[in-house]
Amino acid sequence: MKQFSIVLNIVLLIAVAALYYLHFKGSKKELVKGGTVNPATMDTSTAKRLIVAYVELDSLNNNVTFIKQRKKELESEQKVIANEYESAYRSLTAERDKFLQRGNAITQQEAEEFQARLGQKQQEVEQNKQAKGQRLAEKGARIMEDMQTKLKTFMNEYNKDKRYTYILATGTGLDYLFYKDSTLNITGDVIKGLNEQMKDSPKQ
Repeated sequence: MKQFSIVLNIVLLIAVAALYYLHFKGSKKELVKGGTVNPATMDTSTAKRLIVAYVELDSLNNNVTFIKQRKKELESEQKVIANEYESAYRSLTAERDKFLQRGNAITQQEAEEFQARLGQKQQEVEQNKQAKGQRLAEKGARIMEDMQTKLKTFMNEYNKDKRYTYILATGTGLDYLFYKDSTLNITGDVIKGLNEQMKDSPKQ
């Protein structure tokens, strides 16, 4: 579901922005003096240890079984809600058309009473759709929270040897890396690891 990918992208974008902010805030006083880089104060040992890897979100969304299954479930439920909504409105339309077939035999009072009943039924249909949509959104949020927990757990284990200083995200609408060295692409490892880790994950 598009919203699912958008939410994931937004969350990861915030995380990336926070990492950049914390890193450059801590090093600004040492590296910048009078608006220019001060080579004398640069910690070259730290610079040499700075290794950044990246993960392609689009590939995660398309290849991690957990995400694909949950996305399919949400889309299926969304389709059911839409079909129920359309069916309810077809029923109301048929009821209205049947009433109007009476033509001139309809009195003013009957017309007003029917309009009030029809309006009440329409309101109930809208409220039902809204309630089911809200429950679906809440389910999607729980799935996203679970996914982020699993992803964080996996990343901590994956990078337990601290070989990467930062692991960034890239993808549609989130591609702020102007240059990407493909040797630093760890997406394949992450997909494989997540699929293995979440093979037996219970449904939400």
